[in-house]
Amino acid sequence: MTTTIETPTPTSSDTGALTVTGTPGPRHDEILTPEALDFLAALHDAFLARRHELLTERQRRRRQVADGIDPDFRPETRPVRDDPSWEVAGHRGAPGLERRLVEITGPTDPKMTINALNSGADCWLADAEDASSPTWENVVGGQLALHDAIRGRLEFAGPAGPDGAPGKQYRVTAGDDGQDLAGLPTIVFRPRGWHLTEKHLRYTDRAGRPQAASASLVDFGLYFFHNAAELVARGRGPYFYLPKLEGYREARLWNDVFVLAQELVGIEQGTIRATVLVETLPAAFEMEEILYELREHCAGLNAGRWDYLFSVIKSYRTRGPRYVLPDRSRVTMTVPFVRAYTELLVATCHRRGAHAMGGMSAFIPDRRNPEVNATAFAQVSSDKAREAGDGFDGTWVAHPDLIPVARAEFEAVLGQRPHQLDRQRPDVHVEAADLLDVASAQPSDGTTGVTAAGLRANVSVGIRYLESWLRGVGAAAIDHLMEDAATAEISRSQIWQWVHNGTVTETGVRITRERVEALIAEVADDLPRTPGNRVDDAVAVFRHVALDEDYPTFLTIPAYNQFLS
Repeated sequence: MTTTIETPTPTSSDTGALTVTGTPGPRHDEILTPEALDFLAALHDAFLARRHELLTERQRRRRQVADGIDPDFRPETRPVRDDPSWEVAGHRGAPGLERRLVEITGPTDPKMTINALNSGADCWLADAEDASSPTWENVVGGQLALHDAIRGRLEFAGPAGPDGAPGKQYRVTAGDDGQDLAGLPTIVFRPRGWHLTEKHLRYTDRAGRPQAASASLVDFGLYFFHNAAELVARGRGPYFYLPKLEGYREARLWNDVFVLAQELVGIEQGTIRATVLVETLPAAFEMEEILYELREHCAGLNAGRWDYLFSVIKSYRTRGPRYVLPDRSRVTMTVPFVRAYTELLVATCHRRGAHAMGGMSAFIPDRRNPEVNATAFAQVSSDKAREAGDGFDGTWVAHPDLIPVARAEFEAVLGQRPHQLDRQRPDVHVEAADLLDVASAQPSDGTTGVTAAGLRANVSVGIRYLESWLRGVGAAAIDHLMEDAATAEISRSQIWQWVHNGTVTETGVRITRERVEALIAEVADDLPRTPGNRVDDAVAVFRHVALDEDYPTFLTIPAYNQFLS
């Protein structure tokens, strides 16, 4: 294993090119500058071929699992796991990442950016991935919002009132001296995953062949190129969350991207810090190796619970009833196979000096409904007390009102300590069988744990979320839960698995394609048809990703390619 860049750095006389094909918008030229596009082209020249190779490797491993070959800890990387001498860079030399008790998540549109920076959280996960719909306006507009926020000049005006009165004004209330970012949540930017492309930019390689641009390299590259040096000058740094990794070779690719990017921009190697979301089943078997590959740039790992459940369902969807999960609401963080995953993550991180970050409870408050508020606070309080007690160093919330709730639970365990990295977990011994014990989530009475209400909820959430996503809103409050692409993936994947395994509900009713079709029609009929809504398109996407014989690996791929502009 090595951290050496495997692809030669391109020279100025031997490079590809990035061309903008998307419709120009206001101030787009400030982000899509010739210099920024040259930087993106250099990243694509160096790394696009390896990206293709690794995506092909993902397909091979998925076929292996479908054929009955379970994932396992890699014997060839055992020396890395057995070597006690190495640690990651962690938060050392990364101002703003020392204390991460509560991180708020959300997309990067101007209003959400201001609200996040005013929230009082320790960090903000500025999300260009699962909580964002990648319309071209959102992609470039999110970069503009971050660019302006980092420089202390972001403002936003809400829509005008019915009488023509000016709309509500939004601005960041701390750190407004324009000089540094003290007092504001530390920004940790999440680009899109390796599997996604950006169709509004065309990459032409050195041989003159056009190819799709990598969404990961586009998101990372634009943010880093415009803001890395500025962040350092203002007392922070370029920090990232890395989504959907499936193994250490994908982490190595990111590390090599970081090395080249820092070299091209001229900032010190090791300035970047990345936190990896462990949200795929294959990655759970390679946590230590992922940390090792990124050790000079790594801050920690995050337990991406919803995507992890989606990955488990996706991996074992054709392997029979033993791997069928019950209603999503019943698959809590305390079921044995999920608990094995989180305990392994904490133990692995603390052994290597990395932060272990908890996940996000889906419950959100409603200031107009005291009963909903009480439920949300109770659920989040319980969830965060469990995480803090298990050794996590911080956690996520999706709403500012939940920050004090989460902080109280972590401070009850940590006191004034910024983290609990010194808390080792020698009691944790997780084997492959523990991570793969999906049956441990099933009821002990022999029933499936699948209900008619759970089936209907999956159809309803899937369609309603997709309708929101197609309108450009990637984080949607639905039935007092915060839904994003990950939870929508669970909804449609469970339906696919239930149909193809002939799953019956607790009352003995078999889940068939016809039954799901009827529910789709009912849900669609109940949704309002207003100007600009995307109900019919959402139904078309949902029917494809939940019921087609060929299972799409991500619902966002066909939805993006066919319906998003």
